[in-house]
Amino acid sequence: MKRVLITAGANGIGLVMARAFAAEGYRVWVTDVDAGQIAALPPGIRGTVADAAQEPAMEALFSDIAADWGGLDVLCANAGIKGPTAAIEDMPLEGWHQCLGVNLDGAMLAAKHAARLMKPAGQGVMIFTSSTSGLYGTPFRAPYVAAKWGVIGLMKTVAMELGPHGIRANAICPGSVNGPRIDRVIDAEAAAKGMTPDAVRQGYASGTAMKRLSDPEDVADLALFLASDRARMISGQALAVDGMTYNVDP
Repeated sequence: MKRVLITAGANGIGLVMARAFAAEGYRVWVTDVDAGQIAALPPGIRGTVADAAQEPAMEALFSDIAADWGGLDVLCANAGIKGPTAAIEDMPLEGWHQCLGVNLDGAMLAAKHAARLMKPAGQGVMIFTSSTSGLYGTPFRAPYVAAKWGVIGLMKTVAMELGPHGIRANAICPGSVNGPRIDRVIDAEAAAKGMTPDAVRQGYASGTAMKRLSDPEDVADLALFLASDRARMISGQALAVDGMTYNVDP
């Protein structure tokens, strides 16, 4: 039975991925900073309260995984926060650091400690959650964009380093995904632009060829495919799940 770790897997896209992997017969372990969400996990999904951006917490997590599971087959480095929404001249440095810490430091720490388990086994898959913001600029979202571009660069480097050890790495780049998180993003952007949330949401949808937002299940389906042997020659790729974005700021 394959073993998967999903950071920030107790809510949102992460939880949908966790449920999808569990349904496919994986042993699933997730992290989250919210103890209440960890306590509410579905039966069969193991959880640890951990801040993905703090190395002592990640060291302890991977030590537990090694002791209890004896290894790891799939890492989904999914932890992320939206960061501040502000014009660059108003960007708070503290918020910038926090956003890069969770989104980029968290991805690096997960990859660092997963590699130590996967390399001796000579196999493994790392799946990083980036964003279409990691492919295009997004006004008023400088820290989030910078972090998600960084995640793609990290993924490509990891794919080069670990490929000779039988380990693949790819990044999923969701667009706007239905759920509470995108509602918060839309509300913040509406306030920054002086627009209504409905107008921002409609703009997000109209800027894609499919004219709609994605669902978390769309992201989970791609994660399952990338983790499978059907994707055995896919590595170093940033794959968008967005309905084909052609206008990032409609």
